[in-house]
Amino acid sequence: MTDLSAFPITSRLPAQHPDRIQLYSLPTPNGVKVSIALEELGLPYEPHLIDIGKNETWGPEFLSLNPNGKIPAIIDPDGPGGKPFGLFESGAILVYLAEKTGKLLPKDAAQRYETIQWVMFQMAAVGPIFGQLGFFHKFAGKDYEDKRPRDRYVAESKRLLGVLETRLAGRDWIMGDEYTIADISLLGWVRNLVGFYDAGGLVDYASLKNVPAWLERGLARPAVQRGLDSPKRV
Repeated sequence: MTDLSAFPITSRLPAQHPDRIQLYSLPTPNGVKVSIALEELGLPYEPHLIDIGKNETWGPEFLSLNPNGKIPAIIDPDGPGGKPFGLFESGAILVYLAEKTGKLLPKDAAQRYETIQWVMFQMAAVGPIFGQLGFFHKFAGKDYEDKRPRDRYVAESKRLLGVLETRLAGRDWIMGDEYTIADISLLGWVRNLVGFYDAGGLVDYASLKNVPAWLERGLARPAVQRGLDSPKRV
């Protein structure tokens, strides 16, 4: 049996199946990237719910795994060299899992980097901008009298959706016929923008054609549906 005791988080959240990948997450747009990837890849994993509403990412055990105090994070009992390996940052985890299995990332070098380029687009632009729009439209920011911050993120979100709309013209997936980690990185964020954030009207989502069709295709995948509900909320 694999010994994960070197990772303090396992003292608070003991692994029932230490030979499986340990996932520490919550079904947020960032969290579901990893659970969807694990489901798509068919990798055995054990999910542990981390309640960010209770500040569970700021305890010493979680910070020992991710000093930035954010979900998701993983421990792979069969990491590089066959040794247990901890990793944080959802984009890095997506690349790691794809390279570990040889799936969801093209073999061709140019296409591989092009795929990673779109993952970085999500990490650097779509996630932060959509998240700020959610704050100013749905959460505490909605009560701010000055609407200029909200309008700034509305305009930039519309621009980013336009980038995706253009990219998806004539393509089923971000990379064409091949479904990759680029799609996985983006699906949860677009879904959240028009669903949980209820910002579709603000960003003229109904005027788009390619992005809604892509989102519908993605959400129809059984592995995506399972990943969107993992770890299960209490």
